[in-house]
Amino acid sequence: MYGVSQPDAAAAPADPNALDRETLVVAAVVLLGAIMSVLDTTIVNVAIDRLSIDFNASLTTIQWVVTGYTLALAAVIPATGWAADRFGTKRIYIASLLLFMLGSALCAAAWSAGSLIAFRVLQGVGGGMIMPSVMTIMTKKAGPHRMGRVMGILGVPMLIAPIVGPILGGWLVDDVSWRWIFLINVPIGVIAVILAQMVLEPDRPEPSQRLDWLGMALLSPGLTLFIFGLAESANGGFGQFKAWAPIVAGVVLISAFFLHSWRKGGGALIDIKTFTHTRAGAAAGTFLLFAIAFFGALLLIPLYFQTVRGASALQAGLLLAPQGIGAMLTMSLAGKLTDRYGPNPWPACGIPLLVIGIAPFAFVTAHTSYVLLCSFSFVLGLGMGFSMMPTMTAAMQAVPAAAIARTSTAMNIIRQGGASIGTAILSVILTAEITASLGHHSSGGSGFEAIRQLPPAQQVAIKEPLASAFASSFVWAMIMLAIAFIPALAMALGKWKTAESGGERRAADGAHVVLE
Repeated sequence: MYGVSQPDAAAAPADPNALDRETLVVAAVVLLGAIMSVLDTTIVNVAIDRLSIDFNASLTTIQWVVTGYTLALAAVIPATGWAADRFGTKRIYIASLLLFMLGSALCAAAWSAGSLIAFRVLQGVGGGMIMPSVMTIMTKKAGPHRMGRVMGILGVPMLIAPIVGPILGGWLVDDVSWRWIFLINVPIGVIAVILAQMVLEPDRPEPSQRLDWLGMALLSPGLTLFIFGLAESANGGFGQFKAWAPIVAGVVLISAFFLHSWRKGGGALIDIKTFTHTRAGAAAGTFLLFAIAFFGALLLIPLYFQTVRGASALQAGLLLAPQGIGAMLTMSLAGKLTDRYGPNPWPACGIPLLVIGIAPFAFVTAHTSYVLLCSFSFVLGLGMGFSMMPTMTAAMQAVPAAAIARTSTAMNIIRQGGASIGTAILSVILTAEITASLGHHSSGGSGFEAIRQLPPAQQVAIKEPLASAFASSFVWAMIMLAIAFIPALAMALGKWKTAESGGERRAADGAHVVLE
């Protein structure tokens, strides 16, 4: 697929954007760490039901095993670019792998839901530094003129995770132990560290501009408090102090961050003005709605298969495979089309596929055909492949050179923050719908707790109301994806002002395209 030009100077290479062998070797090495990090965002989803039972925890509590991880990813991303400049990308990459392995080992030893959540946060801190470091290494190696191909390579973990993660996680949960979904990272991490030490070029630290510590102090706690309040609202609604107080505090901190960013401008963690004057604003809106709906739905789909249809964790993982296959087909294609025609049109093509793909889940019953659901999951994957990487590329190509690094930071925060918000919101909605559907069947508790308290005969009797609760939750995901089409269409059709020509702008700061 990627050719290397022949020595004959008169013969032009078949593809001037092709990646050479040395670059592909570096990509193979760093992607081992990236796959390990991204895999942990999907491998745990099929274990949520088992973890809820083993730790006797509610869905709104145990979902923090997913939310805490993605939130930690978002929180550490801004510091990664600064640290890579200050200490060197290779050092930061290897350190992040070691921290991720430590968090994985501690997760495997967790003795309660609280300890598991805490160790997942630690694991997320390490995992959050891996992907930005990989992006920086690959961008420096390949150069800005091959950004589409680089994004296609960096999309490999996104392709593998939806296929391998649920299947591997399901097998480990069913036949070995849920603890091995974390322990498996240790030997893989050791290999990744050894290969990185051997293959990656020595570091040459180049300290750049100072990190916006005030911005981090406002944004990271603001997101955490906001999402925590959403999760707490599942038990008693938004009227409780423990729900509305964190939400209000989070909104205040996030608002203060926006004000700080507006005043500080280019030196801010995220320059808000950049998003108001370029196509990057439409890309950010598309990406946020996509992340909330898509990653939130990824939490609910395996739960539906397990709790409503009685599927094992492995069966649930296999049922998710068509989605990953669909993404694999379109993500590499989207990278090539982005190189040739630009990234702007493709999200507007992908979002409708996402809406179509999730539609059957919004009308799901206790007996909906597996063939139908798997077929539309495949369509959902096709939409994901056309939407994700082109949207991020569009944002970074739309801004001036000086803003590229911080725009990349913003898009990564949006992806991980949106995933955290999505899992929190949809788990709250599902818990409320399940509680309402149980009605007189409930003997105390809410959500899955109430279901587990029922006798087996009554659990069979509520399958249809339970399926209806899932369907109502998927409706919200479908609505958010449909709304995401509006900024995606604006990104494709709108006329936006750009400060410089694309080629000159990208070449000016190629080493920092995805630095943070």
